[in-house]
Amino acid sequence: MASAPAARASADPHYQRRWLILLVVMVAQVMILLDATVVNVALPSAQHDLGFSDATRQWVVTAYALSFGSLLPLGGRLADVFGRKRMFLTGLIGFAAASALGGAAPNIGVLITARAVQGGFAAVLAPAALSLIGVTFTDLKELNKAFAIFGAVAGSAGAVGLLIGGVLTSYVNWRWCMYVNIAFAAAGIIGGLALLHHVSAPDKPRLSVPSTIIGSAALFGLVFGAARAQTDGWGAALTIGSLAAGGALLAVFAVVQRYDRSPLIPLRVLADRNRGAAYLVLTVANAAVFAVFLFLTYYFQGVLHYSPVKTGLAFLPLPVAIAVVATITQGPLLKVATMRVIVTAGLLACGAGAVLLTQATSATPYAEWVLPGLILQGAGIGSAAVVAIAIGQQGVAPRDAGTAGAMNNVSQQVGAAIGVALISTFVAAATASYLRGHAAGPAMVVSATVHGFATGYWWAAGIDFGGAVILGALIRPRTRLYHDPGEPNALEEPISVVS
Repeated sequence: MASAPAARASADPHYQRRWLILLVVMVAQVMILLDATVVNVALPSAQHDLGFSDATRQWVVTAYALSFGSLLPLGGRLADVFGRKRMFLTGLIGFAAASALGGAAPNIGVLITARAVQGGFAAVLAPAALSLIGVTFTDLKELNKAFAIFGAVAGSAGAVGLLIGGVLTSYVNWRWCMYVNIAFAAAGIIGGLALLHHVSAPDKPRLSVPSTIIGSAALFGLVFGAARAQTDGWGAALTIGSLAAGGALLAVFAVVQRYDRSPLIPLRVLADRNRGAAYLVLTVANAAVFAVFLFLTYYFQGVLHYSPVKTGLAFLPLPVAIAVVATITQGPLLKVATMRVIVTAGLLACGAGAVLLTQATSATPYAEWVLPGLILQGAGIGSAAVVAIAIGQQGVAPRDAGTAGAMNNVSQQVGAAIGVALISTFVAAATASYLRGHAAGPAMVVSATVHGFATGYWWAAGIDFGGAVILGALIRPRTRLYHDPGEPNALEEPISVVS
């Protein structure tokens, strides 16, 4: 029998469109996630075409990460203040325009500017997209299914982006790695105009200027510091200063949120123990998996000499595993297992996959260590991260749905930035140490590179295993995402439909 929220929602004609709305939301989210890896594959060709240096190349990636990461809380609150439909469409239009600018860029300055603008509109779009799921699906069983589908598609988009980027770069032109976003945005805009409706919430929050400035500056400092650490090292004055300033501003921000009448991130969103744990899961999981993702890309292309297209194909077992676990295995699993069990098992699977990857050398077959490692990584992300995304969005009032969506994305962005920066440092140190201890030569450089990657995989595994222990203790033991109506559960059900 349908739950009470579903029964109330069935009288609303928009309730009948909920699965089409999910499709539109996924199109927008896929565009954001594809863009990161598609552009990474296109960078060497763009560098050759526009003639910029290796040092400048990093800013094509960093400019996007800085604006995206630092503006996410603002983007989430804008969705709560001005409406999810408005911000969703604004994000799509702005992202498409910035992509067109980047694709037509005559020089590196325009390309970096376009990437920064892309990141800003992605910060508006991503929270609005995620919050639309939470407020559209009012039946808890359907909501869990929707998040499982969303998580499977989102988790797979990065790996698929490598394949699309490889095909476009190899057979068309690197500029089409930017232009392809326009097609996704157009589909999202048409679907959004046809399916979504604006609802004026009577208790919508106001936007706090002090909270916005302090919160954005804090995240900028953390993301910028992590980015500088990759090039300048953790001991560089700029790295230390940025991270210290970001951390200090974050502490000030937390205090301001407690007393601000219109906080950017209301503490009630973070106060729930399970929701806070969910955001931490996303931070830990992304810190490890994005580092593994980066080193495997280098391994495939630099050590095994795969083409961009073959590299994308080599990654395909990862999204397949994510999709299988998230959409099939988790259906019956969520009925019998708690959040603690699913998250802990998922992080342990990710760690085990990273351990297998440590055994991969320049001579071992792909199927021997890399394939099972990718499958375990995908299975872990498909369970731990997908459940965490759902927990992070569930139980919040509609007026805070955008903020909860922003926190989901902030956790992923900050985790990925710091994880990649931190583990990259260990990889570089291990590679240099190996070279100092062995005779010079081309073969030795390859061996040192593989040794450095193995060190990175061990650190990623350590983060996953440590996260499993800590979060296993933090998450409430009996919390389930799936439960029958009337059964006690630590999370509240969403209470209304607002598109």
